[in-house]
Amino acid sequence: MNEMIKNKLMLLPDQPGCYLMKDRQGTIIYVGKAKILKNRVRSYFTGSHDGKTQRLVNEIEDFEYIVTSSNMEALILEMNLIKKYDPKYNVMLKDDKTYPFIKLTAEKHPRLITTRKVKKDKGKYFGPYPNVSAANETKKLLDKIYPLRKCTTLPDRVCLYYHLGQCLAPCVKEVGEQEYKKMTDEITRFLNGGYKEIKKDLTEKMIAAADELDFERAKEFRDKIVHIEATMEKQKITTTDLTDRDVFGFAVDKGWMCVQVFFIRQGKLIERDVSMFPLYQEPEEEILTYLGQFYLKANHFKPNEILLPDSVNAEMAEELIGVKVFKPQRGQKKDLVKLACKNAKIALQEKFSLIERDEERTIKAVENLGDQLGIYTPHRIEAFDNSNIQGTDPVSAMVVFIDGKPEKREYRKYKIKSVQGPDDYDSMREVVRRRYSRVLKENLPLPDLIIIDGGKGHVETVRDVLENELGLDIPISGLVKDDKHRTSQLLYGNPLEIVQLGRNSQEFYLLQRIQDEVHRFAITFHRQLRGKNAFQSVLDDIQGIGEKRKKQLLKTFGSIKKMKAASLEELREIGLPANVAEDLIKKLQE
Repeated sequence: MNEMIKNKLMLLPDQPGCYLMKDRQGTIIYVGKAKILKNRVRSYFTGSHDGKTQRLVNEIEDFEYIVTSSNMEALILEMNLIKKYDPKYNVMLKDDKTYPFIKLTAEKHPRLITTRKVKKDKGKYFGPYPNVSAANETKKLLDKIYPLRKCTTLPDRVCLYYHLGQCLAPCVKEVGEQEYKKMTDEITRFLNGGYKEIKKDLTEKMIAAADELDFERAKEFRDKIVHIEATMEKQKITTTDLTDRDVFGFAVDKGWMCVQVFFIRQGKLIERDVSMFPLYQEPEEEILTYLGQFYLKANHFKPNEILLPDSVNAEMAEELIGVKVFKPQRGQKKDLVKLACKNAKIALQEKFSLIERDEERTIKAVENLGDQLGIYTPHRIEAFDNSNIQGTDPVSAMVVFIDGKPEKREYRKYKIKSVQGPDDYDSMREVVRRRYSRVLKENLPLPDLIIIDGGKGHVETVRDVLENELGLDIPISGLVKDDKHRTSQLLYGNPLEIVQLGRNSQEFYLLQRIQDEVHRFAITFHRQLRGKNAFQSVLDDIQGIGEKRKKQLLKTFGSIKKMKAASLEELREIGLPANVAEDLIKKLQE
């Protein structure tokens, strides 16, 4: 703990609020809330912690706090700060997760469609369906039972759906308003949970048709009944009423939390959602943060009511979300909450072995690598590699690993602009200058370690650019391959020395993964560029093929090999004149 943090801890107020933990680069890495800021923030820097909390504490170089007038204010502020700063140690839920609805349109000739957007257009919406396939299956079932039109615009003749008995053909026949009203009323009753009544009516009609010896009509009713049973009754009824509700349960073990959400729609458990994440606050506080993110940030549909375990503050949850919240004490609802908690506990136990193995392979490997090099734990590693063939189409690539895992959204490709011929050192110099000039200009996060796929000359070239041109002090290491192109040695220090790593250690495997990944990324980019350039150079030599035809050929065939296999007729089909197509075939054969 540094001196600044010690002094700040002494000034903390005993009031509710939020705190923001920062790393040595000033990046906010964790946002939390507290009923009493003084107690909560001090707890991070006193006593012993489990592994993942200790990793957070090890990165903290400074903190800020914001005092609020109530716990509810602190909870809302915490969610807003998490959304604003996106701290890496906070639970992140995906934005804009939408579920489909089944919609009965309010048109003159109504349709039944699935949609993810609810509009004020007088249509009737049923759902949402967290299980997308359930929505599609239910719509297919209703299409078979109720012959509403399927087309968006009326055609001038009947379609296949009419011949299948799934459309009344309003395009050529007059369909009465009462007939539509009867169907839409039954669909509404069906989707509001009354499908058993519909099934009962169909059964009575089937028996009546059979008594009248109208077996073809009876078979139609029987088929509809079978469809209802196959689609709707395979789901277990979990509650006696038809209220839409979400049931939350959670379990905590070894510093981790698992939250299970059961989605109950029209009395049926139709889907569940599972989240697992490290725990840095009290479970009862963390679940409130999770609820806020679940409904307000991730935009999940709000049901009629929410069921929570006893330990959660239902009043705060209700005020936060704006939905009725209950903590059932007995009966079927209590059993549902218990079941959600039981599932959360089982999921947590099953995942622990995988989590521990993954941590050993990633976080521990990063920590051990930092110890071996004598630097801060390199949470963010950026690696570079060059690729060219005798100086043609020279490219470079950068990959990013965060906490031992590839962060593919941050990978970058570079075409070498200023270097002529096969000069690896100058290529590396150009790319590193471009990369970190932009990092400084746009205030992007700096890496904790830079890895160069190369030896002493490459590392010294990069060091010269960073220190003498850009004024940056970032640890740099080189990875040297053996004659079989396998990771062999790690170079580090000033002057550079070989760092001895155990060949079976996780940190050595991490370096292998990084070196293989940056090499793969660079080679793939180079092949794409070389193939494209080679392809275009062949086309450039043929009179009659300009930019427009070149793009058409590229779009249609994609490679020289496929173009060589094309016949004269196939080339003519995409618009090439006969003489141009013949010249192209001749050129390709040469």
